[in-house]
Amino acid sequence: MTAAVPITATERHVSLDGRTSLEIRHAAHADAVERFDTETLRRHFLVESMFRPDEVALTYSHVERMVIGGAMPVTRTLPLEALKPIGAPTFLARRELAIINVGGAGRVSVDGATHELAKLESLYVGKGASEVAFASAKPHDPARFYLVSAPAHATYPTRKIGLAQTRTMHVGTRETANVRTIHQVIQPDVCPSAQLAMGFTVLEAGSVWNTMPAHRHDRRCEIYFYFDVPAEARVFHLMGRPSETRHIVVANEQAVLSPVWSMHSGVGTSAYSFVWAMAGDNQDYADMDAIAMSELR
Repeated sequence: MTAAVPITATERHVSLDGRTSLEIRHAAHADAVERFDTETLRRHFLVESMFRPDEVALTYSHVERMVIGGAMPVTRTLPLEALKPIGAPTFLARRELAIINVGGAGRVSVDGATHELAKLESLYVGKGASEVAFASAKPHDPARFYLVSAPAHATYPTRKIGLAQTRTMHVGTRETANVRTIHQVIQPDVCPSAQLAMGFTVLEAGSVWNTMPAHRHDRRCEIYFYFDVPAEARVFHLMGRPSETRHIVVANEQAVLSPVWSMHSGVGTSAYSFVWAMAGDNQDYADMDAIAMSELR
C-alpha cells in the first residue's frame, strides 16, 4: 500500500515504511517550455535529490515511461518495491533495469543471487525478476546505486558488466576542451536488452564540454545523470529547441530529463562524469540528428 502526497506540478508516492518514494514527472510540450522560468524549468526536468540514506528514491517520467532513481543503503538492505504507478505486483514484472554503482562497494541481490558491484561496475536485470535488493559493504562508505528502468517486451538474462567489459571510445581534443572516454554498458554488442541503452562518460582534467556539437534524436529520449562533480563546481546543462535554448545549473549527483524534441549538451566549471541512458524506438548509438553550431540560439 502507498500514500499519495501531492506536490507542485507533480505527484509523489511513498511506501508506508518510508523506504521507497516515487515522484511523477509529466511530459511537457516544447511550445510550453519556451515560456518556463528557471524554477519551472527545474521542477519539470531536474531531479535534484537522487540519494538519501537508507532510501530508494525514484522518479517516473511519462516520456518513454522511464524510471530513474538512487538506492543508498547504509544501515539496512533496501528492496526495490513496486509502488502504485508501476502498475504491476513487482517492479520488474513488465520492466527491465540497469544499475551502476557510483559510490562505495555494494551488493545487489536478484532472486537470491548476489552480485558484488564496485564503483563504476554495472548490473543489467531482465524483465520478470521478482526480488531485487541493495546493500552496502561498509556503512561508512555506502554504495550509491543509480537505477534506470524502462518497459520491456522481452526477457534478457541478468548480467554484471565490469569496467573491462564495457565498449570504450576515446573522443574529443584538448583544443576544444572535451577530451573524454565513453563507456558503452547496455548496448546490443555489449549487453543485450529489450530497449534500454546506457553508458557513462568520464571527462579528463582540463576538459569541460560534453556532447558538443550537440544533437537530438526524435526516436528516443535521453537522461543525463551527473556525478563526480566537485562540491564547488557546477555543470550548465543545455536543452530546448536549437532555436530556443535553455539551461539548467546542475550540481553533483543530479539528473536532467531530456525529451525527444530537446537538444542535450553541457559544460562544467571543472571536469566531471555522467551516465547517459536512453529508451525509445531503437538502440542504434549513432542514430542522432546533428545540430550545426550556426543553428544554436
